[in-house]
Amino acid sequence: MADAALRLTALAQELLGDPLPVRIRAWDGSEAGPPGAPVLVIRNRRALRRLLWKPGELGLARAWVAGELDIEGDLYAALDLMAGLIWERGGEAKDSVHPLRDPKLRAAAKGLLHLAGPWPPPPPPPEEVRRRSGTLHTKRRDKEAISHHYDVGNDFYALVLGPSMVYSCAYWEDGGNLEDAQRDKLDLVCRKLALKEDDRLLDVGCGWGSMAIHAARTYGARVTGVTLSVEQAAFARKRIAEEGLTDRIEIRVQDYRDVRDGPYDAISSIGMAEHVGSVRYREYADDLYALLKPGGRLLNHQIARRPEKDESAYHVDEFIDAYVFPDGELAPVGRTVATLEEAGFEARDVESLREHYALTLRRWVANLEKEWPRAVKMTSPGRARVWRLYMAASALSFEHNKIGVNQILAVRPADGGGARMPLRARDWKAGATG
Repeated sequence: MADAALRLTALAQELLGDPLPVRIRAWDGSEAGPPGAPVLVIRNRRALRRLLWKPGELGLARAWVAGELDIEGDLYAALDLMAGLIWERGGEAKDSVHPLRDPKLRAAAKGLLHLAGPWPPPPPPPEEVRRRSGTLHTKRRDKEAISHHYDVGNDFYALVLGPSMVYSCAYWEDGGNLEDAQRDKLDLVCRKLALKEDDRLLDVGCGWGSMAIHAARTYGARVTGVTLSVEQAAFARKRIAEEGLTDRIEIRVQDYRDVRDGPYDAISSIGMAEHVGSVRYREYADDLYALLKPGGRLLNHQIARRPEKDESAYHVDEFIDAYVFPDGELAPVGRTVATLEEAGFEARDVESLREHYALTLRRWVANLEKEWPRAVKMTSPGRARVWRLYMAASALSFEHNKIGVNQILAVRPADGGGARMPLRARDWKAGATG
């Protein structure tokens, strides 16, 4: 008799203390759970062995990436329901009775072990980052981490991001489309930086060159873009040549710590500081401060997490660290502002774009789902599944205020403390210097 799904729902309730809010379809064809709910499809019982070996997020992620777990129905609704039951149970789970000391839970664990099949668990999917050795955020280790995330293939990113090739939060108006919203974000950055003809702009973490092209083409800036991704640099240089902007834009494969040709009139750092790490963030702020002219502006566009009551309890998300952004770290926006000011900057404006990133991520997920067979062919089924899960889950995190994203405009004060800012800077009029 095919009854794996019924047994799993009963075991899950024993282990978690709550009924599963999603329906289960097991490898034997059986189904159980609330009718009409999203369906968690367990294609192979290897998924259970992964969960027994690595309970929680990493075990689930491995099973998802390997294709042993899937979701039918609304992906966002399913992730929302499961987040409340599994991912957000941290403190409660640690304080609960240990399974080995509770007869009911011990029996449930044994039942799950029986359903899981022969030991040991399968190896992690090939898309998982292997354990890295050495000190965090050395230049070599940062380059390897960036390569893991960005050297997936320019064609794959073009499919997900669309023609703009901008891999950061767009700036939306009601009824707008992704390309217009990304153009508006780039223009917002340029206006906040008050770029004008022949200003020297350093674009740290320049991606595929979109910011550099917009600043040079629209504002006449002379741009130096740096990235650690060889694939990004090649793509950006090709675009720049096609735009006829090679006399105004230079793209380097270079660590920001090695840039020594300042001073610059302005610096943009869009979606890059998340890779810097807490141990290097003051160094990052010091380096950018040293590269700016007195009166020059920095626009730091960065994802932020909510502050912890005990900051020492912060830990990097297991799935993101293993499959998406190795060694990436998020900081509360207040800590980022404080570090920039400790380096000598004056913070002049902080703008939250949290809801804008949720909209952006949902569009990227839609692009990926629309072209799923092509995406799989360009990378691997596992890699495409990684991107779908992380973008959908991130969209929900922004919507629920678990994380945010902020543009911090900071100035290196001129002699005497002048900031060269207009009295009413929020208009962000092009060329306004105060």
